[in-house]
Amino acid sequence: MKTAGVFPVLLVDDEQHILLSSESVLRFAGIREVKSVDDSRQVVPILAQGEIGVIVLDLFMPYVTGRDLLADIAREYPHIPVIVMTAANEVETAVDCMRAGAFDYLVKPVENSRLISSVKRALEICSLKQQVTELRDHLLTNRLKRPDAFSTIITASPKMSAVFQYCEVIAESLQPVIIMGETGVGKELIAKAIHDLSGVRGKFVPVNIAGLDDNMFSDSLFGHKKGAFTGADQARSGLITKAAGGTLFLDEIGDLSDSSQVKLLRLLQEQEYYPVGSDLPLVSDARIVAATNRDLREMSAAKTFRNDLYFRLCSHQVLVPPLRDRGEDIPLLLDFFSRPRRRFSGKSRRAIRRNW
Repeated sequence: MKTAGVFPVLLVDDEQHILLSSESVLRFAGIREVKSVDDSRQVVPILAQGEIGVIVLDLFMPYVTGRDLLADIAREYPHIPVIVMTAANEVETAVDCMRAGAFDYLVKPVENSRLISSVKRALEICSLKQQVTELRDHLLTNRLKRPDAFSTIITASPKMSAVFQYCEVIAESLQPVIIMGETGVGKELIAKAIHDLSGVRGKFVPVNIAGLDDNMFSDSLFGHKKGAFTGADQARSGLITKAAGGTLFLDEIGDLSDSSQVKLLRLLQEQEYYPVGSDLPLVSDARIVAATNRDLREMSAAKTFRNDLYFRLCSHQVLVPPLRDRGEDIPLLLDFFSRPRRRFSGKSRRAIRRNW
């Protein structure tokens, strides 16, 4: 059940209508792996299978109370965040639950945005813990689990090896990634490797947004409704739809206009977007990977790039070193690019190197 960095959410409540409404809210918000249980006696056997990331727990239930379950989970499964959701609006009860190990305390009826926010924060904690564990394992073993994912990148540099190890760790988190580096260092190849390692079933959809004005950006990414503008004779889906369940790669993100930055920020924050001419939001589950050859930190300080968007994009940062900092790769690249020339001219590698 737990695949591609997805941590399932377990809803525990004896009231079926609450389970149904909560599950619908979370699924609409893009949290696809949700499981509901109305019998508290089933919780421990489910946890024993090791497939749950976050628990949303009612306090007052027959058979096994939420308080008892909270204590058991805190003792046996301390790594699982537990969100208490109950009708008891009492400060003392809330304090007792937090002391017992609860991640958050929500009072029914809970606003949809409050529930979504709490669950997403808990899922982020799960993802960070997993990444720390995997990063530690990579550092201890100093080897890649999937070297084939980087087979298109020609290198023997320890610096690039460190980049590959980091990419392998963050690939399954499905959080945004920003890849920085000079032109020609292979940022799109790194993005494609992250996509291949992520385990998602959707496509890798690259788009270069340099030179796109706000209208072209919105139409290309989000699509439009029929009649949205002159010439829009029929509705068209955008690239974000094409990347559903996969990865949308935005190259040259530093060239994005101010108004387009606002739209991208909403997509990252809410997983929502508006097709051109529509006032109804659509939900996206595509992962955003961006790349730039510019210094976004400096641009953010100079107010030419939104600081909140920079913060969202920097969930994971990958800095690809230039070739001048990894001289050991030059012979490999020389050999690779000179092969067609050697076959055509009949010259040896040594002769070509002398000519250069």
